[in-house]
Amino acid sequence: MSSICLSFPLPQAAVFSSPKFFMSSTLHTASRGAKAVNKQVTHSMPPEKLEIFKSLEPWAADNILIHLKPIEKCWQPQDFLPDPCSDKFHDAIDDLRQRTSGIPDDYFVVLVGDMITEEAVPTYQTMLNTFDGVRDETGASLTPWAKWIRAWTAEENRHGDLLNKYLYLSGRVNMKQIEKTIQYLIGSGMDPGFENSPYHGFIYTSFQERATFISHGNTARLALQHGDNRLAQICGLIAADEKRHEAAYTKIVEKLFDIDPDETMIAFARMMKKKIIMPAHLMQDGRDSNLFEHFSSVAQRLGVYTVSDYADNVEHFVDRWKVRDLTGLSSKGQEAQEYACRLAPKIRRLEERAQSRIKEGHMMKFSWIHDKEVQL
Repeated sequence: MSSICLSFPLPQAAVFSSPKFFMSSTLHTASRGAKAVNKQVTHSMPPEKLEIFKSLEPWAADNILIHLKPIEKCWQPQDFLPDPCSDKFHDAIDDLRQRTSGIPDDYFVVLVGDMITEEAVPTYQTMLNTFDGVRDETGASLTPWAKWIRAWTAEENRHGDLLNKYLYLSGRVNMKQIEKTIQYLIGSGMDPGFENSPYHGFIYTSFQERATFISHGNTARLALQHGDNRLAQICGLIAADEKRHEAAYTKIVEKLFDIDPDETMIAFARMMKKKIIMPAHLMQDGRDSNLFEHFSSVAQRLGVYTVSDYADNVEHFVDRWKVRDLTGLSSKGQEAQEYACRLAPKIRRLEERAQSRIKEGHMMKFSWIHDKEVQL
C-alpha cells in the first residue's frame, strides 16, 4: 500500500446507487481546505482482545518480519533515474522525455493518482499506529509489530519518491498542482473505519496491498505497451513490493482466523459492509472536490483497477482465509460468514447492471496535466 496503501481507488462505476459505497461517514470541507470526516467511531475492540496481540509478538517476529528486505538489498529510486553526477545526465533526461512523449494523457492521470496515493505514506503510518495492541508506543519501540510498521513505511516511502521524480523529469505534468494535491491529501488524512481495531485494520491492509499490486502491475503493462520499458520496470518493481507486503498482512489475518475465528469473521463482514474505502478517498487539488472519483473513473476505463478486480479480491480472500470452511461460529459469526461468501457474486451482478446503464464518459479537465481534458 501505498498503501497503508497502500494504494488505490474503487472505481466510480462501483458506486452504483449507494452514496455509501465510498464512504461510511459524511464529508465536509474544513476551513483550511482539507476534507474532514464526521461520525468517527474509535476503540471498538473489547479490551480483553489486546492480550491476543501481545501473545502473538513472538509469532510476528518469526513470521511477519521475514517479509521485509534488508535495506542494503532493497532497490532505491536513484537506481532507475538519471545520475545527476554523470556527464551524460542531460542526455539521460532527454532519453526519458523521448520515452514518455508518446504516452497518452489519461495514462498520466492514473500514474499521477497512484503516485499521490503513495506519497501520502505519513498518513498510513499514522493509521497503523492507531491500532490497539500493536501500535508503536514510543516511536522506536522494539516490539515486532512496531518494527514492522516502521520498516513497512520505509519500504513504501521509496515508491512515491521514485514515481514523483520520474514524473517531474518527464515534463508532462504540472508538478505544482500535484504537490498541492499531496499536501491536501496528507492534511485531510483518511478514515476507512478501522475503529482502532487491528482485526479491521489488517483485513483492510490485506485488501489494499493486493489492490496496489494489481494497479501497479497494470500501469507496468500499459507503460510497456506505450514504449517506456524503464517506466514499466519501475511500476513492476513497486508491484512486487506490494505483493510481498500483501503476503504479510494476509498471513496476520489468517492467524487471527485460526486463533479467534468468530471475532475475525465478524470483523471481515463489517469491513465488507463498510466497503474498502481507498486510502486517497479525500483527494482534492483545491479545484476539483470530486477529484478522487474522477481519477477512479479513468482508472476503471483504462483497466488499471476495476470493479471486477474488487470483486475478485473479495473472492480471493474468502478462499485464502477458508471462510466457507469455518465451523463453530456464533450466530453473529455465521451471519457474517454467509454475508461474506455471497458478496463477490453480488458485486458482479451490480456491476453488470451498472455497466449496462453507463454511457460514454464525459470529458474532464485535470490540473495535474495542465488542464487538458481526459475522458472519464
